[in-house]
Amino acid sequence: MKRILPVLLVTIGLSSGALAQSSPAGASATPAASGTASAGTAAPAARTDLYHVNFSRAAVGKAAEQAENLKKQAPDAPMPGHFIVLRHQDGDDWDYCTIEHLGTKATVSAARPAMPAAQSGVGDWHTDTFVSGPSWAAFSKELGLDDASKSTASAYVVSVYRPAAGQREGLDKFLTEPPDRAVDTSSGNVVLQHLDGAAWTFLAVARYNSWNDFAKNEVNSIAGMSKSDAGWFKLRSHVSYHSDTLCDRIAP
Repeated sequence: MKRILPVLLVTIGLSSGALAQSSPAGASATPAASGTASAGTAAPAARTDLYHVNFSRAAVGKAAEQAENLKKQAPDAPMPGHFIVLRHQDGDDWDYCTIEHLGTKATVSAARPAMPAAQSGVGDWHTDTFVSGPSWAAFSKELGLDDASKSTASAYVVSVYRPAAGQREGLDKFLTEPPDRAVDTSSGNVVLQHLDGAAWTFLAVARYNSWNDFAKNEVNSIAGMSKSDAGWFKLRSHVSYHSDTLCDRIAP
């Protein structure tokens, strides 16, 4: 999306906007200058592609302006049209989550254009993370982007997870298990794996065709809370930290 401190990428360029604002204290840094993040090494076979995840919080009174900036991909975007912008409704302390598809490889360069003056004051903080994930065809289908005009009423839940010691593989397996259709009303699910960036290991995005479907899912999940070998209790045996944020989609 159109960012404040654009980063020039030699092999494949990141959208410039997500790397613009200063990160909050304690947030992990973006890949070092001239470093390379690639999606083809330690990730599971299905995670063939590289994505850039940006969580951002707008400056006070600037949320609308930041949203408009994030909706605009940079002119040198490696994969035009391959992005999604989700807006916080309830949950964690960020306003927007932007996920952009980069292909399979990206090289970060220290050279960067000057910050556009009009964008200098719209952001409070942000974090950037490179992740591995499925092909764009699979990603876009799961999140309703293959025909975005038909999924404008969708609800989304963005979750980040950090595994407990020794539980990385177990958490990955838990998160990527097929949904139990007897109770789960989601219409699409994507799990992305951290490569470099923020202090979480997995990011999951669940899509619901409607807010009513999301509500049904929540009601159904309450009934499963008493099952100590599944659902919430099973998740708690794998994680040291996680957060969930309910969102709507503002782009595309």
